[in-house]
Amino acid sequence: MSIVSLTRDQILRLAPNARSAYLAAFATADTDLAPFGVNATKLRLVHFLAQVCHETDGLSIRVESMNYSAARLPQVWPSRFRDPAVARKYAHDPKGLAEHVYGGRMGNGPEGSGDGWAFIGHGLLQITGREAYETYGAQLGIPLAGEPDLAFSSDWSLKIAAAEWAASGRAGATCNELADADDLAGVTRAINGGLVGLSSRREWLRRWKRVYGL
Repeated sequence: MSIVSLTRDQILRLAPNARSAYLAAFATADTDLAPFGVNATKLRLVHFLAQVCHETDGLSIRVESMNYSAARLPQVWPSRFRDPAVARKYAHDPKGLAEHVYGGRMGNGPEGSGDGWAFIGHGLLQITGREAYETYGAQLGIPLAGEPDLAFSSDWSLKIAAAEWAASGRAGATCNELADADDLAGVTRAINGGLVGLSSRREWLRRWKRVYGL
């Protein structure tokens, strides 16, 4: 089976501030992505890279920031912060916000259990929620739920992101199939759950397509 190669120079061309651990992870991208079909075509690879680069701000972010202003919270979680007073309560309170928006969801214990904060987004696709950490940890044979920081390590970050990508989908289509159809909105919903940051993801996709002549 042929694969589409990815080089360090290509990454640094678009992500010059990439963290060293991420660069080390991508050094084995050709072999690590292949089992998940991510690099079987150029379209799949560029869609994957666009999502990764958005989620990590050009491979520079390791852990999700939960430090938001009251004005920003309704934009990110519109259904949870309709009341300005609630937004003010959680503004600039990272741990409290994580417990509020992630508690009781995605396999996490209820708000106040500590799971919402422990399992905020980590790594290349910002894996979130206890269920996902347990699922991909078991799939890859690593103690990811006990050591969430493995998600941004040089050894595991890319493998975890590829596993999450391959398992995610929307409307009966996998991320690979959505990428084959060049469906950015579909891929974004599969990864993000909504369309947050769509314009940024579109720009990353445009830039990566240019790298691969698409």
